[in-house]
Amino acid sequence: MNERTIIIDGADPQIFYGVNNNNISLIRNLFPKLRMAARGNVIKVIGEEGETADFEQKIKQLEAYASQYNKLPEEVIIDVIKGDAPKRVDPEGAIIYTTTGRPVIPRNANQARMVKSFAENDLTFALGPAGTGKTYIAIALAVAALKNKACKRIILSRPAVEAGEKLGFLPGDMKEKIDPYLRPLYDALEDMLPALKLKEYMEADTIQIAPLAFMRGRTLNDAVIILDEAQNTTKHQMKMFLTRLGVNGKMIVTGDCSQIDLPRTVQSGLLQALKILRGVKGIGMIEYEKKDIVRHPLVQRIVDAYEHREKKVDEEFAARLTDSEPNETEI
Repeated sequence: MNERTIIIDGADPQIFYGVNNNNISLIRNLFPKLRMAARGNVIKVIGEEGETADFEQKIKQLEAYASQYNKLPEEVIIDVIKGDAPKRVDPEGAIIYTTTGRPVIPRNANQARMVKSFAENDLTFALGPAGTGKTYIAIALAVAALKNKACKRIILSRPAVEAGEKLGFLPGDMKEKIDPYLRPLYDALEDMLPALKLKEYMEADTIQIAPLAFMRGRTLNDAVIILDEAQNTTKHQMKMFLTRLGVNGKMIVTGDCSQIDLPRTVQSGLLQALKILRGVKGIGMIEYEKKDIVRHPLVQRIVDAYEHREKKVDEEFAARLTDSEPNETEI
């Protein structure tokens, strides 16, 4: 008799075992000659050597499927154990699958350009109005790179700047103080990684979320680094961040230049970087437009209304300046 221990480390055990352990019960029924026990992410099996070897091979195939698609249907289990390829057609352009099994695919031309830029460049700027999916696509690309072993870790950062409010003293330890600023990044991660896997990655520092102020002095090798809300960086912060890029690293910088929350006397580091770096080899720049908004149809109309109002205010201000200029014939 042969005993094997198989560790499920690529997929969430809850997804792999199924609701009420239905998947593991089905696997047990499909291998009636083997004795097996599953606890946590460990499966132990006892039987003839040939059968246990076949069992381990099939389990690893199922694990790979569950890791990629974040689900493991019964029909897939049956197909794999019978030796058939799972009947699955991936939608064109799928980057990754969410925890509900939904594919994340580019929803407009600029999102597709962002995916291409990430593949071709080591630094990509993604700019445009709120709701265009800049941050979501950036995190999807980073998680896909981690799953495909194209990088060893993900670094996510944001400047800790309030949007027109002063939150004052925040209670708790350092993590609890910075969490309110980084919540949007957690939301996207939780959509793409099962809770247990995300917790494991964060405890092992495979995924790190940190405010921009903590990036100085670091060299980030073998990592995908994302800077979100970059319009709120200062000139010095932006230069410091961009020079953190290490060997086999990739960066994505996202921002909306119409929502700068810095004091009026402070120039945005993102605006300066765009002027300095435009045309530099190895840097891609994707500029989203209002038509690219995918968050909610109303968001596009809100952006239109605000732009119309700002344009009207600018025209009125220009008219007042013209009226106040002295007439040459009167001098």
